[in-house]
Amino acid sequence: MHVVIVGAGFGGLACAKALGLRPLRVTVVDRVNYHLFVPLLYQVATAALSPSDIAEPIRRILRRYENVEVRLGEVTGVDWQAKRVLLGEGPALDYDRLVIATGSVYNYFGHDEWARYAPGLRNLENARAVRAQVLRALEEAEAGADADRRRALMTTIVVGGGPTGVETAGAVAELTRHALARDFRRIDPQEARVVLVEAGPRLLPAFPPHLGAYAEARLAKLGVEVLLDRAVEHVGPDGVTVSGERIGASAVIWGAGIRAAPAAEWLGLSGDRLGRIAVTPDLSVPERPGVYVIGDMALLAGADGAPLPALAQVAKQQGIYLGTALAREVARGEAPAPFRFHNRGNTAIIGRSAAVFDFGRYQLTGRLAWLLWAFVHVYLLVGFQKRVLVSIQWLWRYLTYERGARLIMDPVPAMPPPAPSRGSRARGPAPASGRRSRR
Repeated sequence: MHVVIVGAGFGGLACAKALGLRPLRVTVVDRVNYHLFVPLLYQVATAALSPSDIAEPIRRILRRYENVEVRLGEVTGVDWQAKRVLLGEGPALDYDRLVIATGSVYNYFGHDEWARYAPGLRNLENARAVRAQVLRALEEAEAGADADRRRALMTTIVVGGGPTGVETAGAVAELTRHALARDFRRIDPQEARVVLVEAGPRLLPAFPPHLGAYAEARLAKLGVEVLLDRAVEHVGPDGVTVSGERIGASAVIWGAGIRAAPAAEWLGLSGDRLGRIAVTPDLSVPERPGVYVIGDMALLAGADGAPLPALAQVAKQQGIYLGTALAREVARGEAPAPFRFHNRGNTAIIGRSAAVFDFGRYQLTGRLAWLLWAFVHVYLLVGFQKRVLVSIQWLWRYLTYERGARLIMDPVPAMPPPAPSRGSRARGPAPASGRRSRR
């Protein structure tokens, strides 16, 4: 049996590992040659980590599994009747079982042109570009811009009040107000303005209300301006219009919703309003023999009847389940039991020593939640070396407020349209409101 897995994110890699060293052939296809830890991309954008800290070559991750091969390529379609995966370059791949785990992209709610000026943090190119844009603006302000221009240069706007928006806003505030406080002579980084825009009535809408209130209070201590019940109406090269008010800014970062990567059309399906493909409890696609969908692409109800969220932990559990089920099918011809998701909790960090953690029945806030957040993220990183390096950098940053990756790449990387993400964060369906995929 030949299993083809499209996408090397949390779900795709988990599935490939579960199929590793089994008596079948596995091919993993991805458009890039590395697995990206998307939940920490905002730390690359805010100069806390380097790109290499959160990215690991796919071949290195899977090299111990001799039956698994990796193909670098862009999937352009699927001939599900002939059981073939079509690639932009190179021969098509024949399969017996196909697993689609292509993740998600940011949702601009009909305004895809905004992506040029308000990139979402779903790939390394955008993260590096945001970092360069923020740092370059501070350099221009230091060079002697007039008062109005300096105010715009020192303003960063984050759109979306979900975990991604909250974490990004807090990290930008720490970077501009604290980490750079001793590095400039003509400007005071304490004057830097960070604005978080949320269309809904509170932050962290996927969390209990008191955790959203805690996040808002902690952001206020960092100097972040939180605008609630305010919708983004326009995004341009020099700022945004929010509920009729124009706010000039040097950088706009989008975190206000996601949709499934455009893969449903490969199978001749329309998907739901967020592009997700409906699957059966064993994650197979009805009327598409041998095709399975996992992660952000899959539309499957949980125990409460609501669709499972676009969380990394959902994708990983589905990948392990499906890989194990396919291996048992080959070995013993067993039909799989229905997939069951086990919620490990949802979390978000709000700057230094502050975080929220929602376990469902009970919640944590403050330093203990922050330590647990750090532990979970270090644990989920791929590779012992990455875990050690990131832990040391976080400890050093905590003790010194220093940021080690404050590099302006020249030329500044272009802001590409949002590309499929293989790791996941769930965003809400309302404009300028962010709910994200989480652990």
